[in-house]
Amino acid sequence: MVVVIDPQLAGVAGNMIIGALIDLGAHPDKIIEVMEAAASHLGGAKVKVSDVKRAGIRATYVKVEKASKTHLPYPEFLEKIESIEHPLIDDKIISFSRAVFHTIAQAEAKVHGETLNNIHFHEVGAADAVADVFGAASGYFSLGMDKDKVYSLPIAIGGGSTTSEHGKIPIPAPATLEILRGTPIHGGPAKMELTTPTGAALLVNMTDEFKTYYPTIEVEEIGYGAGKMDPDFPNILRIIKGRKSLKEDNIILFETNLDHLTGEILGNLFDSLIEEGALDVTITPTIMKKNRPGHLLKVITKPENQDTILRKIFKETGTLGIRIFPQIHRTILKRKKIPFKLNIKGERTAKFKVAFLDSKIVAARIEYEDAKKIASQTGIPLRKVMEMAEKQFKTKMEKKTGGIH
Repeated sequence: MVVVIDPQLAGVAGNMIIGALIDLGAHPDKIIEVMEAAASHLGGAKVKVSDVKRAGIRATYVKVEKASKTHLPYPEFLEKIESIEHPLIDDKIISFSRAVFHTIAQAEAKVHGETLNNIHFHEVGAADAVADVFGAASGYFSLGMDKDKVYSLPIAIGGGSTTSEHGKIPIPAPATLEILRGTPIHGGPAKMELTTPTGAALLVNMTDEFKTYYPTIEVEEIGYGAGKMDPDFPNILRIIKGRKSLKEDNIILFETNLDHLTGEILGNLFDSLIEEGALDVTITPTIMKKNRPGHLLKVITKPENQDTILRKIFKETGTLGIRIFPQIHRTILKRKKIPFKLNIKGERTAKFKVAFLDSKIVAARIEYEDAKKIASQTGIPLRKVMEMAEKQFKTKMEKKTGGIH
């Protein structure tokens, strides 16, 4: 399964995450019990869950009330967290919550120029932050998100300034910005704080990968979590759960121009790069600087094979430089090879490479080596063998499944 957290319009806060998780199917009564039990170790809090509308969109709102504002040094705070015992709070929830608070602690320490042992946080000491973190952790594990691939879209942070214990500070708060270091953020759409330190810390600990846009998925469930305010835009966080309809991976593309190699050397280069593990090799005639004829070599490979392919290109071509396009995103149809019986001057079996989209066959091609073997055995031209084979495959699929879509 795939999960997408969407904070690109209204940012993220702890209660928004919990609301979205409840909306996705996490049990509200159990989450409330976890939140109040955890908060009781820091003075206590009361939690209410309700349906609300934000700019006309229904969402689940989680409100933490009567929360104590106890402030503790980080080591003492951790002792209290680790001493929490409750039937609904297991080691996974404790461990995840500790990681979230450590993320906040590191950010606060860096911002204030202190060691972890010397800081007193503004977020962590509050019982409502403890309730938020434990509630979010409970929903996260109850929905099995720890086993899913979790993506996040860019985070709206708001703008302007706010008042803290240190006086007026910019938005995002320094600790929030530190937590979000290395993640995609954008200002607006309102002059207010949209992303809190607790929300940011929960998000970065839940997320496996940040993306600019939604990945290609088949959406199955959507959860909406509401923020406290009801401004003139939907103050909601969306969490989407679905399945990947297409396989994706990362590849690296190498390019170099060649103007001094013979056709024989280029042919050998092609074969040797494939033998070294290149996924694809193309050599295209081109016109280079000063109208010189040459060839453009393009090689696609997996990231783990990068050094081997680079060395091979340098060694075999003598080129002085190679252009590298790192970590290109590639979408791949689900594929598998299946044996298929053909009637080409007698019964023969050949493998077909079959591609699927939404469990339907969208493409099928006979394997080159099998087609070549049949051509050799029958004396029929290779091109004709491939046409006959693919026509027979298509005809059978039309009778069996309604055809290739």
